[in-house]
Amino acid sequence: MYEYVIEGGFPISGTITASGNKNAALPCLTATLLTSEPVVLHNIPEIRDTQVMLQILEALGAKVEKLEPHSWKITASNLTSSELPGDLTKKVRGSIVFAGPLLGRTGKCEMMPPGGDVIGRRRLDTHFLALELLGANIVINGHFKMTANKLVGADIFLDEASVTATENAVMAAVLAEGETIIQNAASEPHIQDLCKMLNLMGAKISGIGSNIIRIQGVEKLHSCEYTIGPDFIEIGSYIGMAAATKGKITIKGIRPEEMRPLKSHFSKLGISWRIDGDELTVPNTQELKVNPDLGGMTPKIDDMPWPGFPPDLTSIMTVVATQVDGTVLIFEKMFESRLFFVDKLISMGACITLCDPHRAVVSGPSMLHGDHLVSPDIRAGMAMVIAALCAHGESRISNVYQIERGYEGLVEQLQKLGAHIKKVEVN
Repeated sequence: MYEYVIEGGFPISGTITASGNKNAALPCLTATLLTSEPVVLHNIPEIRDTQVMLQILEALGAKVEKLEPHSWKITASNLTSSELPGDLTKKVRGSIVFAGPLLGRTGKCEMMPPGGDVIGRRRLDTHFLALELLGANIVINGHFKMTANKLVGADIFLDEASVTATENAVMAAVLAEGETIIQNAASEPHIQDLCKMLNLMGAKISGIGSNIIRIQGVEKLHSCEYTIGPDFIEIGSYIGMAAATKGKITIKGIRPEEMRPLKSHFSKLGISWRIDGDELTVPNTQELKVNPDLGGMTPKIDDMPWPGFPPDLTSIMTVVATQVDGTVLIFEKMFESRLFFVDKLISMGACITLCDPHRAVVSGPSMLHGDHLVSPDIRAGMAMVIAALCAHGESRISNVYQIERGYEGLVEQLQKLGAHIKKVEVN
């Protein structure tokens, strides 16, 4: 067991390069099962979740080779199993996206319910309804047993714009017979990465980036080499960290177009940045002050499917708002437990009123003090790290495994930026 020990009060400063998008890497890794030929993926973040997904690939019979840091070659020429190991499945939510490619390639998939963050009910109904429309038979009895004699294209309307359900439906449909139309599809950058990679493998996918995706099934896919895009959630986390600690940071390797949904909401807290090519710089000279809505009304930071503000950044925005002059409403619509970590921020001195599981009113700036915290999930854990960096005195954060599922080399990265943080082993 490990903890982070953080001495607050030191602004971060320096330059980093954005990691690969975790939420793109996970489905792209599973998509390698759709061909017997080798697939090379670059910019795979070296985090806990990708390590688990690579272990699952090996357990299914795929050959996994590390070519260099962040680059892997996966060859699934001889799959020996279609059943995911239960001990690995429960470690990562992304294990659910093995269902689509395994059904498409082998006609069967068996797995325990996936694990991952505990941020409320995360229904899987949308996955199963989409796969059943494509021809899968699904039996649920403490675990999931999926079979398909033949997958056939279908007109699918997803009952929610689920990212992973869209990914499963796309991967099952690329080898299905005929045309598949997915309406109310999620359109996040990580789904776009997956679809672009599949097209390089010989798939016929159109409508990429929209909420209507069309797939013309093909008989087989082939090898490809693909580079995962940057992690805009990690980028947003470091933007928030720099602003909250009154530091300056330059982030290299961004996609400017992916910053637009973030900019509209960060600006409500008086946070801005400049972009030069693929570099983004957050200055340390800006005034952190809430910009009220028209008529002096309290602004709202609320999440929604892409291209709306990403739900994975609401935890970050909550802690950043504690360091901003003014009042803002945080409205997390998608997960009923994501905001429950705010009681720890309140114990550190934050002025937050939790209205209900989805809404919190934050007034700042607040002087935070060090505390002993426990990370409940990836994003709340990162929010706690930011709070500890802002606080006076020492903080200790337990259950850091959760944070390291989504942020590569976090301690080393922060140390380079001037943060007083260390990782210690505890009994």
